[in-house]
Parts: sequence; C-alpha cells; structure tokens
Amino acid sequence: MRDTRAELLIQAETLVRGRGYAGFSYADLSEAVGIRKASIHHHFPTKVDLGAALVAAYAARYAAALDTIRTTVADGPGRVAAYGKLYLGGVEQGLGCLCAALAIEGEALPERLRRDIATFFEGHLAWLEAILREGQADGTVRDGAEAAVLARYVIATLEGALLMERLFASPASFEGTLAVLVEGLRPR
Repeated sequence: MRDTRAELLIQAETLVRGRGYAGFSYADLSEAVGIRKASIHHHFPTKVDLGAALVAAYAARYAAALDTIRTTVADGPGRVAAYGKLYLGGVEQGLGCLCAALAIEGEALPERLRRDIATFFEGHLAWLEAILREGQADGTVRDGAEAAVLARYVIATLEGALLMERLFASPASFEGTLAVLVEGLRPR
C-alpha cells in the first residue's frame, strides 16, 4: 500500500534542501509525487503544516542518530567526528541541511517554522555542549574554551563546510574540514 504522506515528506525535504522553502510549491511537490495538489492539502492543509512536519521528522531522525553516537562512540572528538559524518550525506547528495536551508530564509518564514528550527538547533547545541563538556572532564577534549562556545563553533564549521562543499561537490574536502575540526578539539 502506498504511503502518500511519507512520499510527500521525502520529496518535500529534497525540494527544501535543494531549493529552500520559498523555492518550491505544492505544484512542484504534486509533480514529484505524481498526485494532485488537492491530495497534498488532504495531508498538509498548509505549507506551514508541511514545513512543521518536515522539521519534526528531520529532528526525530537526528535525535535517534545522536543517541546512537552517544552510546557507541567513546570520546568527545570521536562523537564530533561521527556527528560531522551525518552532514556528509548532504554533501554527497548536493543538498543542504534542512534546518539550515530553512534558517537562511529567516524573517520570511512563518513564526512557527522559525521556532521549530530554533528548537532543532538548540537541541544540537545542548547535545554538543554536553559531549564536549564530558570530553573536557575526561581529558579527550582540550580545555580553554567553554563547551557552549565550542558547540557553536562545531555547528558553524559544519554548516559552513556543507554549504561550500555543496557548491563545489566535494565530499573529500568536507571530510578534510571535519578532520581539522576534530583534531582542533583534541588536547595539545
């Protein structure tokens, strides 16, 4: 049996990650999935509803991945490396991070989506801050910078590298940036 809602979310995510929220319409999504626009409205009455569902599904996938990293990778730098590899799929597909693609549109987005995106990034910052603080406590992450500042540095570096390597289509360069980032977290 066809799961139209799931297909819509998959195709809408690809469209947003490739074109941005303002860069696609229900007509584009209708064509990608092969259904009428009215059928899309049945599942997602408004584009804001669709956007919120996209962010929720994306956040759930990331939350599961972050839990796996925390339980399977032993140290702070290794966890950051594993976190960075989550971005690599976007580079390989020529797609940006969903929430970064949405965040770029800033004030043009509906308030509900801005809140959802902020919540997504706040969760990532909290996770990174915790693993970096643990790494500082166990000696695997360098001291000298607050874990909260390092967490923002990690996300800014990875999002910037994703944006650049999406343009240049260079997964190897992204991996190089990730390696330098991770090495810089280790004690000197």
